[in-house]
Amino acid sequence: MAVIELSWWQLGLAALMVMALAGCTHLARLGIARGLMIAALRTLLQLALIGLVLEALFSAASWYWVVLMALVMLLIAGREVVARQQRRLAGGWTFGIGTLSMFVSSFSVTLLTLSLIIGPDPWYTPQYAIPLLGMMLGNTMTGVALCLDRLTDSVWRQRALIEGRLMLGQGWSQAIGEQRREAMRAGMIPTINAMAAAGVVSLPGMMTGQILAGSPPALAVKYQVLVMFTITVGTGFGTLAAVSVASRRLFDERERLRLDRLTAP
Repeated sequence: MAVIELSWWQLGLAALMVMALAGCTHLARLGIARGLMIAALRTLLQLALIGLVLEALFSAASWYWVVLMALVMLLIAGREVVARQQRRLAGGWTFGIGTLSMFVSSFSVTLLTLSLIIGPDPWYTPQYAIPLLGMMLGNTMTGVALCLDRLTDSVWRQRALIEGRLMLGQGWSQAIGEQRREAMRAGMIPTINAMAAAGVVSLPGMMTGQILAGSPPALAVKYQVLVMFTITVGTGFGTLAAVSVASRRLFDERERLRLDRLTAP
């Protein structure tokens, strides 16, 4: 089955629907019309730009360009994690923890998937490496951002409870254990919900894209299962690493709660 080509005027019709939504939100005084239009414009420009970059990258197919692209994606994801925090760790710790967590989890799981499961030749083939890493980073970024935001906010709100536990002789890990569990849960909820609803409530993006491109549904299902499993592993290890390092940063060597290490919202 041939792929149906889309022209720019057809995309313009879709843009008109977004503009209609923005107009309705403006009339309803919801205060999101401007943000919605900016997000739509960013989507258009960023995807058009990345399309040109990927075409050049696919034609070059050199490992150093793939590595450079991966590092740029990682740094941008780390910056987005910082932007989504109300109370962030001072001194660049949020950026460092988020970026390191995503690097360790997303890059390691992507490398294992490319080398041991999919097995393209060479293993860094951009057609496989960049989309897979992009999906891994995008989902891990969401999980890390949510878990760090939940952790710092809950510690700030429940500081009296945590300090009371410390006064009763509990170690820092015990005193903050409940907040760590809630932070991990917050970071993993989107991924778990996506897995639970896949194929029943929604058709995931990669599977839908492959079917629209003419791939057999059975093959699209296999790739989607692989992607969802790897995303879950990467997000889980990423949030676990982020929560572990960030929670330790909230205490000093004498196991005192250090809320002065958090910035004001």
